[in-house]
Amino acid sequence: MRRRDREVTDPARIREIVAACTCCRLGLCSGGRAYIVPLNFGFTEEAGRYTFYFHSAPEGRKIDLLRSTGWAAFEMDTGHETVPAPTACGYSARYQCVMGEGPVTLLETPAEKMRGLHAILAHVTGADQWDFDPAALENTLVFRLEAESLSCKAKT
Repeated sequence: MRRRDREVTDPARIREIVAACTCCRLGLCSGGRAYIVPLNFGFTEEAGRYTFYFHSAPEGRKIDLLRSTGWAAFEMDTGHETVPAPTACGYSARYQCVMGEGPVTLLETPAEKMRGLHAILAHVTGADQWDFDPAALENTLVFRLEAESLSCKAKT
């Protein structure tokens, strides 16, 4: 990270920023070109290690790329605010962002899928008690990204 003065290293602050984000963008590579897809997400954090969960239709470009590479980069951000100035070059912005990358696993068992969906719904709705229709669960692809690297930056 070039701007060390904006680096966030406090684990509680990082978790707070991740929790405030409502969209996670996955960065994938397709034929040497970037492919970025915004997704709802959920997460767990244990001892500073983050696992992010996503759901999807069981087929499509994103899933094809995840199956072929097993890896993704991610970015999420929040707290956007333009900071005006008297001159054009003086304008700035406030923000908080988290970026990283890691291996992706497509979840197979109903128990694994439910754990991921519970994390997503807890993050999106704030509620953690859900029942899932077995047929819907079978037709929903759930995958996780285990962040091997993660950096957090804020300008407040």
